[in-house]
Amino acid sequence: MPAHLPDNLKFYQKLCQKLFMPMRHARLIPLLLALLAPVALPAETYERQLTNGLRIIVKEDRRAPTAAHMVWYRAGSMDEKNGTTGVAHVLEHMMFKGTPAAGAGEFSRRVAAAGGRDNAFTGRDYTAYFQQVPKEKLPEMMQLEADRMRHLTLDAQEFAQEIRVVMEERRLRTEDQPQGLLFEQLTAVAFQAHPYRVPVIGWMNDLENMTAEDARAWYDQWYAPNNAYVVVVGDVEHESVFQLAEQHYGSLAARPLPVRKPQDEPAQVGIRRLTVKAPADLPVVTMAYKVPVIRDVDRDVDPYALEMLSAVLSGHEAARFSKNLVRQQRLAVEATASYRSTARGPGVFYLHGSPSEGRTRAELEAGLRAEVADVQQNGVAADELARAKAQLIAGQIYKLDSMFAQAMEIGQLESVGIPYTQHPRIIEKLQAVTAEQIQAVARKYFRDEQLTVAELDPQPLPAAPRARSPFAPRH
Repeated sequence: MPAHLPDNLKFYQKLCQKLFMPMRHARLIPLLLALLAPVALPAETYERQLTNGLRIIVKEDRRAPTAAHMVWYRAGSMDEKNGTTGVAHVLEHMMFKGTPAAGAGEFSRRVAAAGGRDNAFTGRDYTAYFQQVPKEKLPEMMQLEADRMRHLTLDAQEFAQEIRVVMEERRLRTEDQPQGLLFEQLTAVAFQAHPYRVPVIGWMNDLENMTAEDARAWYDQWYAPNNAYVVVVGDVEHESVFQLAEQHYGSLAARPLPVRKPQDEPAQVGIRRLTVKAPADLPVVTMAYKVPVIRDVDRDVDPYALEMLSAVLSGHEAARFSKNLVRQQRLAVEATASYRSTARGPGVFYLHGSPSEGRTRAELEAGLRAEVADVQQNGVAADELARAKAQLIAGQIYKLDSMFAQAMEIGQLESVGIPYTQHPRIIEKLQAVTAEQIQAVARKYFRDEQLTVAELDPQPLPAAPRARSPFAPRH
């Protein structure tokens, strides 16, 4: 635990760690919940919108003389068209290739020279860029980001090299990774119409045929101040940050944005199954159920109950999957549940695992189903639910120690259309989940008509690994 974490939070962390020990410590759960109920984020958050539509969100956190600076664009892979899948991620790479004012690679060199770190990431719902630097370097970071928001060079030769880097990244992370390949194929089958069916990195054929003009079109469509927001968390004064933002971003002109049309997924009417054959050590089973995500923070109930169900099934070492499927039955070498309650598109609840030696994929699927069926029939115990809620609060405590994590939380909520100011209300709603609500969502959504099952059938591993391309991914 870093020394600058407040002493009371150190105490809470010790209690959280005990939660994941055997059940003899269950008596600590109510104590932890009582202690943490009034805990609030120890910093003020402020917001201002520039005349060009760019929103600036500042959270003051004085615990270290640093600042996290993030620029989020409301454009991700779900906004792409067939034929240019992966272009959002390709442009993310090209954003490091220079402007007339700063040549290729200059951006990251200057961040490093300032004693900071930088990178970027592309998701289904957004693309984001960040730097974490000493606070006095924040003006330089704003100047660099504002420059590439509108003045990216997009040189054809640089593009020709970088597209090979992206193709190699796809080979390394998907085609050479059996579970990555399985997840990609599962998603393509689970969704028939919604763009979530397409991998963020894009299909290889689209990458092979992509041009610098495709990247330029994407940049011109979406990289505008009125389609972006800036998040700054750190040892800063909000009014000073607003002035810096006006100085560096204020002169950028707003532009008309493409109209986003609804892209609803048709209702699934029966179970879908697929098998992927790929070189691997172990077989895998992944089950994907269609479920809702948060659309109205106050009125929604089911997404919060689904989050708690995920925690009950596999949120810690004493959760049901680890306890029953891995240790007691020895049916699986691993078994997990995962669900994210926020997304621009539809939600999915995943059950995932690898069977133990001598056990089959069918047996593991039956075991995963049995654990859910037990919740459907018998509900969850009070101590299970208390532990899940305590885990949630522990996660919030740990997040406070990272300025980057706080900036990520703000940025991700905003990317899916949920105001960051609603975060405390989301925590309240999670804390209010009842055992009856968890049982209700297990009964409502875990049905075969909403299920896609993907199995990895392991094939012999190659005698020698594939030679790594000289175009290894850097970002």
